Order: sequence, then C-alpha cells, then structure tokens
Amino acid sequence: MPTERTSAGDPAHTLRVLWRTGEDPAATAAPRRGPRRALSVEAVVATATALADAEGLEAVTIRRVAQELGVVPMSLYTYVPGKAELLDLMMDTAYAAMPRPQTAGRPWRERVRAIAEENRELFERHPWAAEVSTARPPLGPGLMAKYEHELTAFQDMGLSDVQTDDCLTHLLGFVQGWARSAADTRAAQVDSAMSDRQWWQANAPLLEKVFDAEKYPTAVRVGSAAGEAHGAAYDPDHAYEFGLERVLDSFQALVA
Repeated sequence: MPTERTSAGDPAHTLRVLWRTGEDPAATAAPRRGPRRALSVEAVVATATALADAEGLEAVTIRRVAQELGVVPMSLYTYVPGKAELLDLMMDTAYAAMPRPQTAGRPWRERVRAIAEENRELFERHPWAAEVSTARPPLGPGLMAKYEHELTAFQDMGLSDVQTDDCLTHLLGFVQGWARSAADTRAAQVDSAMSDRQWWQANAPLLEKVFDAEKYPTAVRVGSAAGEAHGAAYDPDHAYEFGLERVLDSFQALVA
C-alpha cells in the first residue's frame, strides 16, 4: 500500500507553491551579511527528487534535503511549507518533465499505447512515484498539462466525457500497478542476489520435499508451463505487454 499521498498538506500553501503565486519569499527576506547561497524552489525540488531516485522516498526529509543543499533545515521552509507540499512539487515537476510526443492521426490503439509508455517511462525514471497515492492529485501545472495531453489520445473514439476519463483512469491505474510489481521483482532480486530463475533452481529441491504434485495437478501443469515460458513465476515485461493488450481490448469493446 502507498505510504505517501499527494495533496496531504494545506491546500492554500500547496496551490501557492505549485503555481508560484504571491510574492517571492526570497525577495522579501531580510538581508543577511556575507555571501548568500543561491537557492530556489526548483533547487529544493531537484535535490529532493535526486534523493528519492537514489535512495527511495523515505530518504526525503526536510533535514536531509537541507543537508544536501548545505543549508540549515529551517531555511527550506522559506521555499516549501513542509514535506507534504514538497512531495506535491516533486510529483508535479516530474509530470511537467514528461515527453509528450504528438500522436495525432494515428490509430487510437497506438495513441493510447503511447500514453501508457510515457507513464511507464515516468515510473522507471522515478520508481518512488509509483508508490505515491494520487487519489487526490496535486493540481499543479505539470499535472494539468499531463491530463490535457493524455485526453487527446481518446479523441474521436465516440466516448462520452465521463467514459474518456474512466478509460484514462483505468489505463493509468494499470501502469502504476504494474510499476509497483516490477519494482517488487527488482527488489527481490537485489535482496537475494539471485535472478528469479536462480532462486527457483536453488529452492526447487526444498519444495519437492513438501509439495504433493498429485494433490495439485492443475497448479503443477500451469505453473510449470508459465515458468518455462517466462523463465520465472513473474516476468514484468510480459506482464506489461499482456496486460496492456487486455486493457486496449476492453476499450475496443466499449468503442464498438
């Protein structure tokens, strides 16, 4: 289950930092003696994102980000109200940086597949983002540009506005769920220092001692066939391609 969620902070503060409204806090701060370190909201967000990319979202704290920037923690509150608002900024900035190639004129399955691929690349670039619940999304410029772009993939499909939003939500949910499973698979390989095939080969003798193949004939037949086909109990790449095609097939039924 996600341990973090967007829009968990004060809505007024969140929208102010997302849309950069109001006065620049740095410009109105009291002058200090000596050279002043250049700092900005963008620098804080970039540092926090780099930390999350390298060490996971749990590494991102106001104290740790300040340490990486070489400033005292209290100085960061000039730029971001707190951890919750910082997470919204990180997500919205990641959304804003996503490539948005034009797919106009291409068949709708290709357009929708392109949206899925863009989000897959987002989660591969920022694995921590897949663990964040966006049930209440950060309503910043990055998200709005992303939403506007993604909706264009569903144009001319004969869907109502509600159906269009439903289809996009279902597609994005599939990709995020896949990203979490893929991350779990990678983590298991790192923790065990073995690939899935190596793990099964190492543990097969132990399983044979306790597993009654005659009691579970269907599981043995199907599991063996799938394991042989994929080289593991779960192959993320195959799961993505198979799942995405089924999502597109469901959209095809709705369009028809």
